[in-house]
Amino acid sequence: MSNSVPEKTLRRWAEALAGVAKTGLGFTDSQYERERFEEVLKIAGDIKVAADEGLEGVDDADGYVTQWMKEVGSGVPGYQTPKVAVGAAVTNDEGKLLLIQRADSGIWLYPTGWCDVGYSAPEVVVKEVLEETGIEAEPVRLIGVLDGMRLGESRIPLYSLLFFCRATGGELHPHPLEVTDAGWFARDELPSPTIGAKRWAGPIFAAIDGERRDVFYDDLRRPVWRGDQ
Repeated sequence: MSNSVPEKTLRRWAEALAGVAKTGLGFTDSQYERERFEEVLKIAGDIKVAADEGLEGVDDADGYVTQWMKEVGSGVPGYQTPKVAVGAAVTNDEGKLLLIQRADSGIWLYPTGWCDVGYSAPEVVVKEVLEETGIEAEPVRLIGVLDGMRLGESRIPLYSLLFFCRATGGELHPHPLEVTDAGWFARDELPSPTIGAKRWAGPIFAAIDGERRDVFYDDLRRPVWRGDQ
């Protein structure tokens, strides 16, 4: 039996510890408690660096601590929660799926984006699809809620709201900075490397086929905190 811990599990532990510490710093005026929470941040930084770079990189953990300290707020505004993003599973009249190749990683995925303040989630979907691909899309319904860290899509805590959409116009024109390539793909011709397809391809193509399923989401870990399925 292997005793190694998966990198994404280490990152989850690190971000969870950092979240507890940052929230604690936001709600306490006790100098003693602040020192303890700052020590927890240092431990979380060591774990995160070990996951990203290996043990030889832990001397650089102070960089994460410095960043995390900048994120500490006061009271409720300082309560740490995952960031929120949207994903767009856009289909066309041929029943194909719109995918983009991200410029930052080379990974293929459906269009995604952070939820901007002042926009509803469906509005962000429309905006991101148009900006990243040149395609005009209409959200049909929410089909999934995914934890980005468990999906392997993100190294920071985020929840992604996945919307099923239909293309209504426009032409493929990948964003020159964010997208290397874009195209329409059938279920048996997904490009490589595509991230998370084992989790989302089934529900997305079921929606494309006209099936109406319940919203899918990450399975509960049992026990809830430890490990991954």
